[in-house]
Amino acid sequence: MTLVLGIDIGGTGSRAALGEVDDAGSAPRIIDQLTGTRIEIGSSGSTVLDVVRELVRSAAETWPDRFSEVSGIGIGATGIASLAEDPSADLAEISAEHGVPAVAAIDAVTAHLGALGGTGGAITVLGTGAIAIAHPGPDESGTWSSAWSRADGWGHLFGDRGGGAWLGRQGLELALRTHDGTDERGRALLEAASRRFGPPASWPGQFYTRNDRAGLLAEFAIDIAETARSGDAASADLLREAGREAARSAVAAARRSSREDPATGRADRTAGHPTRIALTGGVAAAGSHLVEEFRIETGHLDPNVTIVESAGGPLAGAFTLGHLGAGGKLSAQDRIIWT
Repeated sequence: MTLVLGIDIGGTGSRAALGEVDDAGSAPRIIDQLTGTRIEIGSSGSTVLDVVRELVRSAAETWPDRFSEVSGIGIGATGIASLAEDPSADLAEISAEHGVPAVAAIDAVTAHLGALGGTGGAITVLGTGAIAIAHPGPDESGTWSSAWSRADGWGHLFGDRGGGAWLGRQGLELALRTHDGTDERGRALLEAASRRFGPPASWPGQFYTRNDRAGLLAEFAIDIAETARSGDAASADLLREAGREAARSAVAAARRSSREDPATGRADRTAGHPTRIALTGGVAAAGSHLVEEFRIETGHLDPNVTIVESAGGPLAGAFTLGHLGAGGKLSAQDRIIWT
């Protein structure tokens, strides 16, 4: 067994954990963990790299004896590709300071490694944001090439379709239409949003001035799930649409990762083609409306896909990432993985 530091940073919080992995980098066992702050986004970009440095520093101070045994650091983080400077220099500094190789990836990669147990396939991650990613899987030597394909992950203003912030925004928009008297379907959502955020007139001031507005929007996804479970049709429809969006992104990422015959244009579904698809992330637990619609839409788009249950979470994937990075089994890929 090998000791690895895994770091998972999302839109609503962050954590670091010491874990043991087997020789294949899977089957992680968490020894201990600590939590950190959530990232903020402002005019200068994301604070994600500041959060990374603070978590590594806290881990070294919290577990000084065990930290000396760490063989690798695996970091999965949201916003690291599009809202932060190139993390390569920061990773080099962390590695030099602590004497441990560090590798970072967008959070979808660690979600993929955790959900599919270090094998090929495609996933959609529904957290605060939303992104789909696919990879054919490791080669015979266990090395992961720079063959990651992604869809969405464009942030809460341009995309993240089906994620928590997307759901929250859709729900609040419908609530405000009901408040304005143009659409009565959002009555339950208006009542729920008013309980959480106060009078509608105060919402613009609460949201537009926040650096972490995506996380704030995602909080309302909890209320949407609750009103759907209480029988509200509009909330259930929003969850179904989130499931459809998640399926569309997953299948799109899987198709990009396909090997196609140039003569026929048909995908070769052999030798590592990602036919396995999983739905992951906290929003995936929002209820049966979302999950069932994900299954229906996936089957409609590609009947050859097999939907599988997630084997593990992004923290498990961060352990695998750190183990693979320490063993030289990862290839860097622009805006996906940094070694």
